[in-house]
Amino acid sequence: MTRAVLLRALTKKKKLVPSNIHRSISITNLSRCISTLILAEHESGSIKPQTVSTIFAANHLGESSSVSLLLAGSGSSLQEAASQAASCHPSVSEVLVADSDRFEYPLAEPWAKLVDYVRQQRDYSHILASSSSFGKNILPRVAALLDVSPVTDVVKILGSNEFIRPIYAGNALCRVRYTGAGPCVLTIRTTSFPVTPITESKKATISQIDLSNFKKESVSRSRYVGQSTQDTERPDLGSARVVITGGRALKSVENFKMIEKLAEKLGGAVGATRAAVDAGYVPNDLQVGQTGKIVAPELYMAFGVSGAIQHLAGIKDSKVIVAVNKDADAPIFQVADYGLVGDLFEVIPELLEKLPEKK
Repeated sequence: MTRAVLLRALTKKKKLVPSNIHRSISITNLSRCISTLILAEHESGSIKPQTVSTIFAANHLGESSSVSLLLAGSGSSLQEAASQAASCHPSVSEVLVADSDRFEYPLAEPWAKLVDYVRQQRDYSHILASSSSFGKNILPRVAALLDVSPVTDVVKILGSNEFIRPIYAGNALCRVRYTGAGPCVLTIRTTSFPVTPITESKKATISQIDLSNFKKESVSRSRYVGQSTQDTERPDLGSARVVITGGRALKSVENFKMIEKLAEKLGGAVGATRAAVDAGYVPNDLQVGQTGKIVAPELYMAFGVSGAIQHLAGIKDSKVIVAVNKDADAPIFQVADYGLVGDLFEVIPELLEKLPEKK
């Protein structure tokens, strides 16, 4: 009798195995049903490289994730950018276009409401943007509207809900698991992901967003004042292959022009430390570091830069770091691949003399 009861109990346990297998398969399939909305940056009818890097990062969320790009603005340049976005990466399945004067300028309030409006119609599992001033301006407001906690400055994606991000000015990496019920809102540090060249691939569907039910705020809390760009042939600081940076040791605006001349000879971008920016040597859009731009060039040259922790946080992904400083104990030498203890006022003129002119 006892033996018969045990046999029946064991048989019942064996019958539970198939249901567990079915459950694991269901969870796996659920994790693969990932739909991602990426806020695309564009200018003068072209998609910015940061957006392409963000698309590359989105591919790590899951094996069969669908990627939609959201473009907003007005005029012919928006349609040109949408056409390029449709073929900028093979993983892009759809391009959503919001053509309205309300999005002529990238203000956070209308953009955030637009993202929420689109999400209500399509129910995305992930919302991404690059960790540029554009993404950092809009996505926190989007997260507030959705009542979720954003995960910022992601440098590595381990799965659909696990990410690596830097903390303590880049001195430590934190593994974050998102457990929220709403969509996962991420900003991507694009210097940690490759910028694949924009090539003509399969063309994604371009859809115009119906804005007839989109409500405009009666009272705007911000207004567009203006945008200034430097009239120069130098590459953009955030995506340049070579970056030449100067610190407060240059002492004046006139002396900082040596950095600009060296950058022109090497075909690179000009950067500066926060101390140099605060001293008024260069505008703040050239600041490199934790509170400035994060760069990852093939060659980073620092002249008169001590190597404060906030500055090092913005250059740690550089392939080769060259430092010139007269202080042999400067922290910059601890991270530099090549270091020269010397006076920059002697080193830079010698470099300018010996380097050939850029062709």
